Amino acid sequence: MQKAAIFVDVQNIYYTTKHTFSRSFNYRHFWQSVAKDYEIVDAVAYAIDRGDVQQQKFQSALRHIGFEVKLKPFIQRSDGSAKGDWDVGITIDVLEAAPYVDTIILLSGDGDFDRLLSKVRQEHNCKTVVYGVLNLTANSLINASSEFIDIDGQWLQ
Repeated sequence: MQKAAIFVDVQNIYYTTKHTFSRSFNYRHFWQSVAKDYEIVDAVAYAIDRGDVQQQKFQSALRHIGFEVKLKPFIQRSDGSAKGDWDVGITIDVLEAAPYVDTIILLSGDGDFDRLLSKVRQEHNCKTVVYGVLNLTANSLINASSEFIDIDGQWLQ
C-alpha cells in the first residue's frame, strides 16, 4: 500500500464548503476514504485559534480522527483586517514529508500552493492530490496537481 501524507488548510476548506454548499466538510468520511487506498503516515490540519468552544470541539474531533492539529492565534489588526495564514507552515511540512511518502494530499483551493506541488512532483516524484471546491479552487493549483478531486455533496455532512 502506498504511503500518503495529508495536509489540510482548515480555514480554506471551511469557508469554501460553507460558501458553496452551506455545509461542512466531513473529515471522518474523508479519512475513511483515503485510508482504503493509502497508508496514512502523516496527517496535519492547520487552523486558527480564536479560543472559541465550538472550534475547540472541532479540533478535538480532528485529533480523534487521527489528525495532528496545528494552531496559530487569530490576530485582529487595528484596521479591522485579520491575519492567520498557514501557507508557510504547510509548505515547510509538505517539503519535509515528501521524501518519505508516495503521495501528498492537500485540502485547499489556494493557488499559492501550485509551485509547491510542482516542486514536490519534480524533485520527489510524489503524486499530488488536491481536494477543493471546484469553483473556488485556483486553476493553477488544479493544473499543478496529479489529481484534483472536487469536493461535492459526497464529502459533506
